[in-house]
Amino acid sequence: MIVYNKTKEDFSNDILTNDIGNIITSHILEKTGNKVSPNEIRSFENSLSYMERVVSDPTIPEDCGISIEYHLPQTSKRVDFIITGKDGDQENVIIIELKQWQHADITSKDGIVKTRFQFGESETSHPSYQAWSYAALLTSFNATVDEESIALYPCAYLHNYVPDNNITNEFYSYYIDKAPVFLKPDAIKLREFIKKYIKQGDDSNIMFRIDNGKIKPTKSLADSLKSMIKGNKEFIMIDDQKVVYETALQLALQSHEKNKNVLIVEGGPGTGKSVVAINLLVELNRRGKMSQYVTKTSAPRDVYFEKLKGQKRMTELKSLFVGSGTFINAPENVINTLIIDEAHRLTEKTGFLKRGDNQIKEILNSSLSSVFFIDENQRVSVDDYGETYVIEELAKELGITVHKQKLESQFRCNGSDGYLAWVDHILQIKETANYDLNSIDYEFDFQVFDNPKKLQEAIYEKNEINNKARLVAGYCWKWDSKKKPSAYDFKEDEFGFNMRWNMTDYGGKWIIDPNSVSEIGCIHTAQGLEVDYVGVIIGNDLIVRDGEVLVNPSERDSGDRTVFGWKKGIKENPDYWKPLLKTIIKNTYRTLMTRGMKGCYIYCSDPETSNYFKQAISPKQ
Repeated sequence: MIVYNKTKEDFSNDILTNDIGNIITSHILEKTGNKVSPNEIRSFENSLSYMERVVSDPTIPEDCGISIEYHLPQTSKRVDFIITGKDGDQENVIIIELKQWQHADITSKDGIVKTRFQFGESETSHPSYQAWSYAALLTSFNATVDEESIALYPCAYLHNYVPDNNITNEFYSYYIDKAPVFLKPDAIKLREFIKKYIKQGDDSNIMFRIDNGKIKPTKSLADSLKSMIKGNKEFIMIDDQKVVYETALQLALQSHEKNKNVLIVEGGPGTGKSVVAINLLVELNRRGKMSQYVTKTSAPRDVYFEKLKGQKRMTELKSLFVGSGTFINAPENVINTLIIDEAHRLTEKTGFLKRGDNQIKEILNSSLSSVFFIDENQRVSVDDYGETYVIEELAKELGITVHKQKLESQFRCNGSDGYLAWVDHILQIKETANYDLNSIDYEFDFQVFDNPKKLQEAIYEKNEINNKARLVAGYCWKWDSKKKPSAYDFKEDEFGFNMRWNMTDYGGKWIIDPNSVSEIGCIHTAQGLEVDYVGVIIGNDLIVRDGEVLVNPSERDSGDRTVFGWKKGIKENPDYWKPLLKTIIKNTYRTLMTRGMKGCYIYCSDPETSNYFKQAISPKQ
């Protein structure tokens, strides 16, 4: 999405108004509905004035294009400054990452520096890495760039930075070669860099064509797994993903029996937790550091086994991807690194028989290093035990050093962190500024259906494209087909169709099997995985009355283990159980509604609840 796009001449005129900060923020508000902080306004005023001086050379054409705050497709990332033009017949795009930094320190991590931000020092990706990764993402996602041979030239401009041997250190040369970094005295060098590629103006609307061009099919983790296991880089890690990956890698390599470490990584849906986890698994094992990928639920492992079939022997795969109850009797420090995905789903004991001591403690004891990827807003069972504070307390008891980081870079739901914030707001999980979808400029297809048959038909139609659309539901309907395979769990008299829960025929492979669209998924086979379009049937366990989102666990089927013991719990300890049940049921639908990368369609069995959602997505005025 283009926030600001003008010619160089018009950009210079906007600078001369001495109001460029407010001009840009008004464009952002108009395009996205988002307000900009005073600090960001000052940043625009400062950095853009420097850029205007750089481009104010008569040999840089007045009609070249200037784009500011361009939103990269499929992500929540924005490119600071773009110049478009031509060199003969060749169309060129210069991507410039602007920084107001005055100092940075070298780290021992690939592509990572440390610098001071508003709230203190922290590690971040090197500006050259950042600019290069944005250019690589644009190439990966945008078919127009590839098909029309548009050349991208990334660089970084740190206009306040006095040269030292840190930001330009040889350690970062690989990325600086890909995206040159220009410092305080380098304005003329940056100008020459621009002039090298922008010799004629932009008379072909390059950025408009890119912005409105075809988006390449989004790679899913499952589809890319085979290549990743071979060591290929299928996903470009950006910003905080790169920081987390390099931190986890360093901790894993330096851990030993007298220096054990645990890294807790918090991140919401689509922030790249699983991508970072798989990349880490591959790299550590490549370096001879025995590592395993751990999940509580079997569905992700089943999908990975199916995708990797024929690449490695099943015994080898089952030693790479394991369940969270694997470590009950494991010796201490037997594994270099355990990588726990969906760590919020860990339980204290293992299985129905409640075996073992404590899953988290068993994981910590058996590994020298461990990485817990966690989203506490995806706890969907009363038995879910994996909370940040629990991991911290157990690690400290065992004398293990605790490190914490966050993932915020958004990929799922077409990069619309606004949509995800809206889901949190509309389910009243937490209050956000995204109170309706009118305030969000998003490329995400959200619809409310009055008729479940129409919902089914819409998902079937989307599934015809590439087998990446599925129906899911809250566990409010009996699993009759478990004991009687010919029975239907979703019956025609209620839904207009006959369908079954997916657990019998397809199990954990339901989300990828080419025939499984005919069955309805649940939280256990959908969590941790993704499709392009998800259809969600919301049962009467979640209803809205007079604008308040309420939960009713009695509407859950009696066979649902995720709220097992709730009646006794409410009777004996209502202050604990009532908020817990509200969290579990809301999180279930939050998780289901964020499985789709391109769209989410819902049907609510309760009419007032359906109207509540409709009111939040009324057409833009």
